[in-house]
Amino acid sequence: MIDVLVVDDHSLMRTGLRGVIGAAEDMRVVGAVADGVQALAAVTAGNPDVVLMDLSMPGMDGVTATRRITAQHPTVCVVVLTSYADPQRVVAAMDAGATGYVLKDTDPLRLLAAIRAAAQGHSPLDPRVARMLLHCQAAPTGEQLTHREQQVLALVGQGSSNKQIARALGVREGTVKAHLTSAFRRIGVRDRTSAALWARSNLPDHSEFRR
Repeated sequence: MIDVLVVDDHSLMRTGLRGVIGAAEDMRVVGAVADGVQALAAVTAGNPDVVLMDLSMPGMDGVTATRRITAQHPTVCVVVLTSYADPQRVVAAMDAGATGYVLKDTDPLRLLAAIRAAAQGHSPLDPRVARMLLHCQAAPTGEQLTHREQQVLALVGQGSSNKQIARALGVREGTVKAHLTSAFRRIGVRDRTSAALWARSNLPDHSEFRR
């Protein structure tokens, strides 16, 4: 069962999300709060698997709340659920530690799929946001990457978690993290989602890197 905390300052939105998530057999809403301060308290008290985080809220906003939650509770996944798709907000949310970014007008089934993906260690990203980021960021060629870094990035591009990458390549998770740190620096990105987008756009055939 996936435990989900809803954070949104509009009561109608919180009620709607309760209904959508509550109808899924594999997840439940363990709380619904109206701002970032309440979100921090709710995460501490309930330790949810996934937090659906609005960005624009009075008091503590979603970016600040995301940064504090991911710093204090690294096992909790934060998926941003917002109406805003501008690059500045997306990058700020990802830099704060969000693992996914979904727009509020998305289909309910896609939202549930995003929650499941986040709980499994993936980085769900609305296709419209992904396209926008690809258009906005310059993409280095990646020729300076080592073969192993290309392998790791390719699997990140497929949505694999570090544990899954380690299993596929026959290495330790710590080794995967080291390769990712180096690869992020080489291709000029700061987060896993940007790395996944870069890999999808710049690495020709991800399947060739699976053992």
